Amino acid sequence: MGIPHAKAAVSNPSRRVSTARSGLLLGLLLIWAAPFCQGAADPEDLGQKEHELHQLRGQIESLQSDLVDSELRHSELIEELRVTERRLGQSARQLRVLKGRLGQQRERLAALQEQRHAKLKELDLQREALGRQLRAAYAMGRQERIKILLNQQDPAIISRMMVYYDYFNRARTRQMEQINDVMEALDRMSEEIGLEEQRLRELQTRELKETESLAEVRVLREQVLTTLGSEIRNKDQELLGLKKSEGQLQKLIEQLQDTWIDQTLDAEVATPFETRKGKLHWPAKGRLTARFGTRKAGNLKWDGVVIAAPDGMEVKAVHHGRVVFADWLQGFGLLLIIDHGNGYLSLYGHNQSLFKDTGDWVEQGEPVASVGRSGGNTNSGVYFSIRDKGKAVNPRSWCLRGKGNKVGYRFNRNPKIGFGLVVNNI
Repeated sequence: MGIPHAKAAVSNPSRRVSTARSGLLLGLLLIWAAPFCQGAADPEDLGQKEHELHQLRGQIESLQSDLVDSELRHSELIEELRVTERRLGQSARQLRVLKGRLGQQRERLAALQEQRHAKLKELDLQREALGRQLRAAYAMGRQERIKILLNQQDPAIISRMMVYYDYFNRARTRQMEQINDVMEALDRMSEEIGLEEQRLRELQTRELKETESLAEVRVLREQVLTTLGSEIRNKDQELLGLKKSEGQLQKLIEQLQDTWIDQTLDAEVATPFETRKGKLHWPAKGRLTARFGTRKAGNLKWDGVVIAAPDGMEVKAVHHGRVVFADWLQGFGLLLIIDHGNGYLSLYGHNQSLFKDTGDWVEQGEPVASVGRSGGNTNSGVYFSIRDKGKAVNPRSWCLRGKGNKVGYRFNRNPKIGFGLVVNNI
């Protein structure tokens, strides 16, 4: 409910502020104050100047107040963006879990239906056998046991035949009862699974609606954030914001290294990270829109790469390790950091959702997140960086070679058929 009010405040010309304008007004204040320093002026002129100075001071104070209010609202919107994107990520993760459960239920239902079909065929065979027995009994008449007694002369044979006769009848009866019990159980299970599948579908529908709703809210927050930011932020302030985000990330990495320094990885389970240089798979396939070491803004340079990819595409771990951070960070959105041991970290930012939590172990190629545009971005993609004892290193030196800006694909380098793109993901 607070967003429309924010839009109104931003669009009101009387509330527009600029540091350049404040500086101009301060300069005017000094110009208007100059006659007081000269010591000779007409009293009426002095009175007029004092009045104008009073008005000018009032305008400056108003502008400064508006600037403080705008910066405060800017901070509030960043916090709202963080909360919204975290909720969006949780919904997307829950939706992924529900889809998996729904698929399992379908497989289970299909297996039970197949078992039920096999039991039905078995039941038909038993019914045919029982029918033949009943027809034979009918042909022998009602005194079947008496005929067996009369047709056999040896008492031992007669006794053995009567035991066989009773045994087969009891066995067939028990088997039919067991089959009926199994059929009833299968019917109940099929009904229960059907109800569970229906419930999961309803949950999935609600999660989809919530995800769509949160996406709309996020877009609205980003629009307000962009509009408000354009009113109070110049190039220097934008650069200051980027430096602040990078400073927060660097501080986080240092804290993580101090916290997890004693957490060693099992060398028997994973190959040392440093031996995988040039052989790592990219976390996602797509096009590089930002390269390591290129200019980011001002004197800032990219300490990683950005891979443009569709929303929702899986982001995979490049190596075995342990998740040491999984949360929202200003400038990077939903960020996941994996510790690979010996001071090596891999970072994955701007995600739509995080599949892992802090402390989880992951394997190479395991999905850990989904591509998104969190952190206030307008284009979807994943920020990917590798750190060696806190220092950023070029991911292209560590991952498999691509072609131009395309990474994460398998390329055919056979000289007989040329250099071409294979659709399969690495």
